[in-house]
Amino acid sequence: MNSAGAMTGMIVGLTTTLVYIFTYKGWFFVPGTNMLPNTAEHWLLGIQPESFGALGALLNVIAAALVSRVTAPPPEHIQQLVEDVRVPRGAGGATGH
Repeated sequence: MNSAGAMTGMIVGLTTTLVYIFTYKGWFFVPGTNMLPNTAEHWLLGIQPESFGALGALLNVIAAALVSRVTAPPPEHIQQLVEDVRVPRGAGGATGH
């Protein structure tokens, strides 16, 4: 994962979730600004607006993975920093307790 992938994923996930919610609940929840009635027969795949965040998260992961594959990886020092955070210096091997 690189910064371009992470940013793209967050933007895609947040934007699709907000647009879906605002489509049925009204733009910034202002009454009368909804584009479609908030009823089950109008929901995409039967997903109510309050539950669409799960699909937005899935779109986030997909977009982040795709963009990360086609853009340059993070610099080596950043990759090493992440690895050092995951396994601190001086940490011994696993022990059986």
